[in-house]
Amino acid sequence: MIDAETARERVVAAADRLFYARGVQAVGMDAVRDGSGVSLKRIYALFPSKEDLVVAVLRHRTERWNAGIAGAVEGAGTPRERLLAVFDFLADWFREDDFRGCAFINVFGELGSGSARVAEAVREQKASFGRQVADLVRAAGGPDHLAPQLVLLAEGAQTTAAIAHDPGAAAHARAAADTLIRCALGEAEGTAAA
Repeated sequence: MIDAETARERVVAAADRLFYARGVQAVGMDAVRDGSGVSLKRIYALFPSKEDLVVAVLRHRTERWNAGIAGAVEGAGTPRERLLAVFDFLADWFREDDFRGCAFINVFGELGSGSARVAEAVREQKASFGRQVADLVRAAGGPDHLAPQLVLLAEGAQTTAAIAHDPGAAAHARAAADTLIRCALGEAEGTAAA
């Protein structure tokens, strides 16, 4: 018998794949059982409700997202390049065969109005991403208003890429971000010089 942590990881990974591919409401717990190899009894011992499992999947996705952004940024050189690396990360993701848009937006659209816990998990991920970008903006010496502008570009690119099946949305968002960054950093440098 597998230990609880391994079982939990298997269930979350299977549910993540299934929910992302089909949507939460279209996936029954029997499909999660089949995908994870963990019995329904054990799944319900680990996750007493489907909502508990959805929240665990969202937390798992948040960790993966944060690690992906951090890895992309880590490989960039200058503070400006680190900001633009966010959009390079998106470009790589949009080209993946199973790309279906932002899992958080997808789940929020399905369940956000009916589950305060799901809505909170989605909001926390979006706030976390905002903080990551704000930290990068501060490190680049940019003004505070730049971070939410860049976040909106990234969020819009995700939605556009999914709906239009256009991975080029990342390149358009990156070009717009580059313009905003140049203007904002020029503004910050001009203010500092004054």
